[in-house]
Amino acid sequence: MPFSGSVAGPPVRISPAAPADAAVWRRMRHALWPAEAGEHDGDIAGFFAGTVSRPAAVLLAWDGERAVGFVELSIREYAEGCYSGRVAFLEGWYVEPDARGRGVGAALVRATEEWGRAQGCTELGSDTQLENTASAGAHRALGFEEVERIVCFRKDL
Repeated sequence: MPFSGSVAGPPVRISPAAPADAAVWRRMRHALWPAEAGEHDGDIAGFFAGTVSRPAAVLLAWDGERAVGFVELSIREYAEGCYSGRVAFLEGWYVEPDARGRGVGAALVRATEEWGRAQGCTELGSDTQLENTASAGAHRALGFEEVERIVCFRKDL
């Protein structure tokens, strides 16, 4: 991705994940989704092998030589509140705790927007859990509007 931005501190470089980045992506993925730790290796291998449909793209944020954040992106036919039939979707968004508040998350979202436009999308969707007020606030601060709140259920049969 060509985006390079800075708020406070050194510039943040955004780049597509490469196979050599698997370990840092795995580490941050585990921090974001610890309950799915057993799936990370297979998901990452599938992404680089081209055998999974999601994510369609992974972008990493770099502060110098250190990866400090990532986004996982996809294209969906539908996302809550979206109507175009082809929606860029922010499947996962993570910034290392010590890098938060410095514009890393904003740089990742701007690169996500550029990626979505390059895919022919006119809308960007995302979601977060109801109790994740920090994530909801970060979304709002970057121009997302809340469109729906749901509680999902399941039952074993």
